Amino acid sequence: MENGRRSASAAVAAVLVVATVLVVSMVSLAGCGEGGRAAAPAVSATLRAYDINPVPRGQVREGGTLRWGIDHYPSQWNLNHVNGRLPEVEAVMDALMPAPFRADERGIVAPDPDYLTRAEVTRGSPAQVVTLTLNPRARWSDGRPITWEDYHAQWRAMSGRDPAYQVAGTAGYRDIGSVARGAHDHQVVITFARPFADWRSLFTPLYPRSANATPDAFNGYWLNAIPVTAGPFKPAGLDPDARTVTVVRDPAWWGEKARLDRIVFRAMDAAARLRAFTAGELDVTDLGMSAEAVAKARASRDAVVRQAAGPGYRQLTLNGESPRLADPAVRQAVAMAIDRAELARAGLAGLGWPAVPLGNHFFLNTQAGYRDNSHEIGTYDPEAAAERLEDAGWVLDERTGVRRKDGAEPALRFVVPAGVAVSRAEGERVRAMLAEVGVKVTVVEVPADAFFTKHVIPGDFDIAPFTYAGSPFPVSASYAQYADAVTPPGGARTVGAGGPRVWNANLARIGHPTTDRALLRAMGELDPTRRLGYTHAADALLWRNVNVLPLYQRPQTVAVRASLANIGANGFRDLRYTDIGFTR
Repeated sequence: MENGRRSASAAVAAVLVVATVLVVSMVSLAGCGEGGRAAAPAVSATLRAYDINPVPRGQVREGGTLRWGIDHYPSQWNLNHVNGRLPEVEAVMDALMPAPFRADERGIVAPDPDYLTRAEVTRGSPAQVVTLTLNPRARWSDGRPITWEDYHAQWRAMSGRDPAYQVAGTAGYRDIGSVARGAHDHQVVITFARPFADWRSLFTPLYPRSANATPDAFNGYWLNAIPVTAGPFKPAGLDPDARTVTVVRDPAWWGEKARLDRIVFRAMDAAARLRAFTAGELDVTDLGMSAEAVAKARASRDAVVRQAAGPGYRQLTLNGESPRLADPAVRQAVAMAIDRAELARAGLAGLGWPAVPLGNHFFLNTQAGYRDNSHEIGTYDPEAAAERLEDAGWVLDERTGVRRKDGAEPALRFVVPAGVAVSRAEGERVRAMLAEVGVKVTVVEVPADAFFTKHVIPGDFDIAPFTYAGSPFPVSASYAQYADAVTPPGGARTVGAGGPRVWNANLARIGHPTTDRALLRAMGELDPTRRLGYTHAADALLWRNVNVLPLYQRPQTVAVRASLANIGANGFRDLRYTDIGFTR
């Protein structure tokens, strides 16, 4: 890692001036937009941000049962627990638990008035103070009102101070110095020990203080049980044998009444879900990236396939600890020799979705704040790639057409999980593309269940393809992926120099303190325009350092009944469960 970092220094230093200019130019825009907020940059007009058949709730029929196919039947229903951070848990709990903030289709968040009547930074210095005013009508299903004590208990559990709490993550919570009662029980005063710009990401979902009171409660009380809720629906049955979860309309809900009577979540594998949908036994199911599934769903009766840009992106991770990729010039050449548009077209074939390369490590194409910072590194240019390889000492052998370095032919290992067709196809296409510039690539297929545990995480690869999730809070959510690795006195490797340290998070094993400084500044900057500038500066550094090569934002492809409204491919947009229903 040390050699990789030293060799990366020259490339990173070369972009420092560019990054500084970028920050200054972004900061110079401060004050634009209403109320001092930065004007939201334009997002992609090519990609649809959401597709949910939006219908005013007054035109949605009251009553009915929605049958929703999910992939996995969870056992841990605490979404804040390390084993509860699953999309299936989120789909169910979104109908049942408080979410103080909601995101729109561009990833912009705002308070949900069902839970918050006001949320603001009441002091920015010397300490950041956030004041939340809670909806006094909001209460838990056990009759207890939602108060500042629930927020205090969740902070204590999620702060990382007590390792007995098996939390999914401590980002933001660890930066809080105190959570206290304000002018009354329905006011929460949060004082940060360190500024945290993404404070709106916290306390979603909110669990009752009983769930966070002790490590035993946090870790165990929500195993195979959902004891307390505070949403438009309440649980009516968990059936692990039938692999179903049933929720029904909660008459104690203080907000607008849910249009549906009930939702039945049913866990099945992808093939079984597709069969159930085409047979009329499910009303909603995610089709993933299968062109065959899309065709079958479209051909079924009373069905429509909804598509939108999803909150995830396909990428190639380059291993900076590999001796073949330790030189940043070589990584840059590899990136420039890969036709990202062609990989996007191939990966999206048959889905009816445009192939638009992704030019940012933090913001997705449809997200407010998106800007393409890829420049020449993200541009397919085999001639320029060949020149960089030549300059880096990779000399072309005219006899074999393969480059040699120090007398050897350094073949790159493109490791893919067995049975994942898109990964195998990406490997073969990259092999052919890099062969055009004289770089030999071997596609290595490994057992799917060992792909991460025995290859990606330990670093047994040169290039590996997989998908990363996006977030309405892109910097704090992605920091650990890009933080520089450090070796403390004890010798244990962590990442996050100067900031939060997370085990095995930077899977590319390539970082630089300058990037860290830009990211930490972005996470601590409360002014939105300055924060955006620091984030784009960090992104420009990542493109020069080439640890993760973004390919394209993946679409969400969801099969739904044609009569369903306000549900489908929602992208970053949080679904409003009260408005979901049938139009006929």
